[in-house]
Amino acid sequence: MEKVAYSDFAKLEIRTGKIIEVVRHENADKLYIVQIDVGKKTLQTVTSLVPYYTEQQLMGKEVVVLCNLEKAKMRGEISECMLLCAETDDESESVLLTPERSMPAGIRIV
Repeated sequence: MEKVAYSDFAKLEIRTGKIIEVVRHENADKLYIVQIDVGKKTLQTVTSLVPYYTEQQLMGKEVVVLCNLEKAKMRGEISECMLLCAETDDESESVLLTPERSMPAGIRIV
């Protein structure tokens, strides 16, 4: 496992968020387009969670979000953050990371 300096880790803006909208991507079987409240703004991500969660299971869920990820276009949609998950090597399971207790959207993870 490669080591990283704390100064590199400190560049990551990881915050609590709340999923406020979930839509299946029209042109991709495994993708959702998700709007996440991260405090003072809403970020969009395109995420491959369809095999693991229904739209109803995701709506309103408190999550952990990498907020300062470089924007990318995925199947024509902008993805500007990343939901953090624990995922098995064979991708048979993927579980969203969530705060242990309820926290307001936008709280910094340190």
